[in-house]
Amino acid sequence: MKLVNGSTVAIAGGGPAGTLTAIFLLDLAAKMRISLAVDIYEPKIFSATGPKGCNMCGGVISESLMQLLATEGILLPPSVVIDTINAYILHTDEESARIEAPRQEMRIATIFRGAGPQGSEKQQPLPWKSFDLFLLELALQKGARHLPHAVIGLERREGRPSVITASAPPLSYDLLVGAVGINQSKNLQLFESFGFGYIRPQTTRAYVGELYLGAETVQSHLGHAMHVFLLNIPHLKFAAITPKGHYATLILLGDQIDAPLVEQFFQAPEVRKCLPEGWEIPVQPCHCQPQIQIGPPVHPFGDRVVMVGDACVSRLYKDGIGAAHRLAKRCALTALVHGVSEQDFNRHYWPSCRGLLWDNRLGHLLFAMDHLFRSSPLLRRGLMGVLKQEHSLSGHACPLSSAFWNTFTGSASYTRIARDMLRPTVLWRLLRTTASSLFQPQRGAGA
Repeated sequence: MKLVNGSTVAIAGGGPAGTLTAIFLLDLAAKMRISLAVDIYEPKIFSATGPKGCNMCGGVISESLMQLLATEGILLPPSVVIDTINAYILHTDEESARIEAPRQEMRIATIFRGAGPQGSEKQQPLPWKSFDLFLLELALQKGARHLPHAVIGLERREGRPSVITASAPPLSYDLLVGAVGINQSKNLQLFESFGFGYIRPQTTRAYVGELYLGAETVQSHLGHAMHVFLLNIPHLKFAAITPKGHYATLILLGDQIDAPLVEQFFQAPEVRKCLPEGWEIPVQPCHCQPQIQIGPPVHPFGDRVVMVGDACVSRLYKDGIGAAHRLAKRCALTALVHGVSEQDFNRHYWPSCRGLLWDNRLGHLLFAMDHLFRSSPLLRRGLMGVLKQEHSLSGHACPLSSAFWNTFTGSASYTRIARDMLRPTVLWRLLRTTASSLFQPQRGAGA
């Protein structure tokens, strides 16, 4: 089963995984002198603010991924990059520590996946552009076709997948790519019932909220730093507030993110000191509780059908766009160079998926270690002591700071993060500072 001149490809989903797959397919097909027709099915309006255009994401992308995209001809315009993060500030109940970007190219950027939060349409003309819209327009420039229809059915006709919508007759294709996203439950059901053995990945709930503060307030209280909170709140695994132009984006990850947990987070003193005095949670902030992947899928490919993005495999708790980029590129290479049979995807696409899954298993262990630090004031003081010692050092002398930076940004694998965290020098410093903190009075909060 090969893609040849005149072959057709359907991509269900126009988020980063879908549009990047289209871009890589069309670029590689052009180099191989193969005429390829690519249809992207995406009913969402990325130029709209609020839920109509939002793909439910924290909107963080690493500078290293931006540079990688640039080498592939995908240059993000300034209107897409809203803010640049060059430091993290880690807050505990006693103190704070600043972690600078190890190198300039390791900064991160903040983006809006849609046209902005609900209510931002009042700022016309909008001072930013949707990241997803930019990628979709780039795919169209390269020759893809955008069909703004919801997929309501899938079937096979003479062995080829057919896409059914309510707005047009069914169309058959030589390859069907499922880039529907883990939050598109109805579309996931279509692929699960399509007959190739697919079962969606295991997920949990997150919380993403866009808090309007105004650009001056954001800069005066947050600066160009992401504020990460190591709080002993049950079920909370990660909490951060990220500056994003006029907004601050709140990201909460854990097992049971609900309204009481969000309220408990905002009432924490270390959180309130990062917000304007007297600030209260808006009655209806623009927020969502997306599903995020925490476990593997079952059989995400078959003859002439393959899943990409977080409906297949993503990075645990971070760098979903980077994972989408990696799998989209591998999917396109497999389909055009090797073929579109189940065997082709198993041999040439699945190893990339499996590599991410193995790395995620180590990520689960690292987050389990994080629970120990959150629940132990003694370990937290030792941890902060090491980070502050490293703040006066540079380069390879700061392995723990680098490990935390890479954890927050997604710039490195969990394997590398674990290697940095478990260096003998790090373990010795942690043991020494933890022991010394036994004989020090408890410190008050401070930056």
